[in-house]
Amino acid sequence: MTGPITATTNASSGADDISPPSPPIARRLPVVSAHHGVTLTDDYAWIRAENWQEVMRQPQALAGHIRHHLDAENAYTKAVLADNEPLQETLFKEMKARLKEDDSQVPQPDGPFEYFPRFVKGGQYAQLCRIPRGGPADDVAILLDGNAEAEGKSYWDLGATARTGDHKLLAYATDDKGSELYTVRIRDLDTGKDLADEIPDTHGALEWSSDGRTLFYIKVDEHQRPLFVYSHLLGTSASQDKLVYTEKDSGFFVGLSSTQSKKFILIDIHDHETSEVHLIDADDPAAPPRLVAARKVGHEYGVEHHRSLLIITTNSNGAEDFRVVTTPVHATGEENWSEIVPYKPGRLILDVGVYGHFMTRLEREDSLPRIVITPINANAGGEFLDADGEHNIAFAEEAYALGLSSGYEFETTRIRFTYSSLTTPAETYDYDMATRERTLRKRQEVPSGHNPADYVTRRLLAPAKDGALVPVTLLYKKTAPLDGSAPLFLYGYGAYGIAMPASFSTARLSLVDRGFIFAIAHIRGGKDKGYRWYSDGKMKKKKNTFTDFIAAGEHLIAEGFTQRGRIVANGGSAGGMLMGAIANMAPDLFLAIIADVPFVDVLNTMLDKNLPLTPPEWPEWGNPLASKDDFDYIRSYSPYDNVEAKDYPHILALAGLTDPRVTYWEPAKWIAKMRALNTSDNLVLLKTNMGAGHGGASGRFDGLKDTAFNYAFAIKVAGLET
Repeated sequence: MTGPITATTNASSGADDISPPSPPIARRLPVVSAHHGVTLTDDYAWIRAENWQEVMRQPQALAGHIRHHLDAENAYTKAVLADNEPLQETLFKEMKARLKEDDSQVPQPDGPFEYFPRFVKGGQYAQLCRIPRGGPADDVAILLDGNAEAEGKSYWDLGATARTGDHKLLAYATDDKGSELYTVRIRDLDTGKDLADEIPDTHGALEWSSDGRTLFYIKVDEHQRPLFVYSHLLGTSASQDKLVYTEKDSGFFVGLSSTQSKKFILIDIHDHETSEVHLIDADDPAAPPRLVAARKVGHEYGVEHHRSLLIITTNSNGAEDFRVVTTPVHATGEENWSEIVPYKPGRLILDVGVYGHFMTRLEREDSLPRIVITPINANAGGEFLDADGEHNIAFAEEAYALGLSSGYEFETTRIRFTYSSLTTPAETYDYDMATRERTLRKRQEVPSGHNPADYVTRRLLAPAKDGALVPVTLLYKKTAPLDGSAPLFLYGYGAYGIAMPASFSTARLSLVDRGFIFAIAHIRGGKDKGYRWYSDGKMKKKKNTFTDFIAAGEHLIAEGFTQRGRIVANGGSAGGMLMGAIANMAPDLFLAIIADVPFVDVLNTMLDKNLPLTPPEWPEWGNPLASKDDFDYIRSYSPYDNVEAKDYPHILALAGLTDPRVTYWEPAKWIAKMRALNTSDNLVLLKTNMGAGHGGASGRFDGLKDTAFNYAFAIKVAGLET
């Protein structure tokens, strides 16, 4: 059977050919389906490969007519932006010059060694290294060299790594296609050689038993869903591995981690609103996993350990921003839970760390993060925490980001955290929880130079459609005109409860230095203002995400930072859905929209229970298969379904062929339909990375080239000097 025919570009036909390139016009082959009495017609369903699962593992298996279409789109985009290539190269060189190429993280102590990743000059990938604890910094052993491992591969990604407690073996997982299917290998750290043990098609998470003889990992089903936990006995074939846990509900995914004490390996079963944890005793890896608390819809909890107690972060009993409880290790039912940190509305507890003598909390209140340290009482018969000794780590900037590292050790008084803002490069601190001494260990270097005083960071509150106040973080040069003439780059995400940190980026300086004002809209769907901020941007309230973003743009116009039609919007993945929605809802507000791996075919994807992420996503978006109300609501905003004949702004969509999260055909179909219906003369472009997945190019420099491509597009359409 002959596949659909796609027009190709007439670019590059010769030096004398000055005719503009012709855009690929995808053939319309209607596919009709019916749901809840509603007929859906999809003209571009053919772009989805019937053998998409095979394509994830073997990209060359993509059908010829689909590859022809994607290649034609890539050729058209390249031809249209040919005059932009010098700017792309200039931006890349600028961004690269701001990176310290031979950079490394501060070593983290663990037993007799200190471990750290480092980059070498010219290297795309990190080396995993260690030095003797307290020894000379130049006594470096390279455990895994990402550059050597990636040699000859167009894509390479290091997933999870795990060391045995005796520091003799390193288990590591790699993906060389971008499909997020990882092969696990085990390296002898004395010889530098890999053992014969090899486990293909895993999900990447790894945990060792205490004796370093049993490795736990996750396998996926035929739909690439992580549902199975296996154990591998060192020195045996993967075919002999033991199935430890099976998740029977395809709406839940399985994760692996361990407590800070290393006493328990945690099997974490979760969707986007419910979780359940099972414990594996790391000293008894053959024993069956033990349930902590049975799942209940809407109950999320996480587990840590301290000697005879489990420390549980939970949203039970109406604590939507979470509270902390303890329970005996051998009596984990909710009836035994005893509260140690109460629920406080608006104070979102993000993470809890437990050490021998201290407990840490990373929390957010009023959109700003802080770290809270509380001593653990030595008296086992008294209160678990010494509340009188509680203290905070916070900073004074108007907007900033904090990251807390748990480190590797349990019996320690030291933690490590990073601090940055939109103007301040990242600073790494060691903090002694006992003495309260803060030690700066590293300040991010910007080799080409950076003066934070040349830039301004501000936090505004934009009134949303329903009166909610949406935080917006701004970055601009002190010399930027604030008269409405500047173009504005507005970033948003707004899903899964993920907050957007106001952290430093060397790359975005290339925009700001050329006159852009850069802004992050902390819209509903994230947890920037607590759990309610998330729940008010999901399911039947999803449209709040879109209207919040539009409100942020309109407020920035009202405050004189830019003007209508001068905003370049950007978001990726679920943020790409945001891009598609605002393109339909307020196209005249934006000059251009850059959608990275955009989740734009929401209705069709949520109707297909065989796609990898669909069942676990139903609690986030709704289940249009089971509910007509959900079907109608998703259909009312799904970007692909709402493209219509109107003037759209410039559109640039980026896709990855082996992306299992947002499959390549979503942006491809969206662009095909957009090009057919758009009534403006603005650009409608698609670029598909034929050798990568959701995260784009894998190397650090190749990743910068992707960013440079996007920013060059923004600068081009804004008409700025290059």
